[in-house]
Amino acid sequence: MRFVLAAFGVVLVLVGALWTLQGSNLLGGSFMSGSRLWLAIGLLALVAGIWLVVRAVRARRA
Repeated sequence: MRFVLAAFGVVLVLVGALWTLQGSNLLGGSFMSGSRLWLAIGLLALVAGIWLVVRAVRARRA
């Protein structure tokens, strides 16, 4: 279960980073480019992914 949690967290971090870059218009070529909505969604996904990875790593140590 912890591995699935960590893997899902890593996917969320990667997707969140991509959406954040597109939303901030640093990575163009999409309908999401330059959109504040996708910037906010990307940041939320990024933070959620980091939280899941940290939680999975801490659970393994316990």
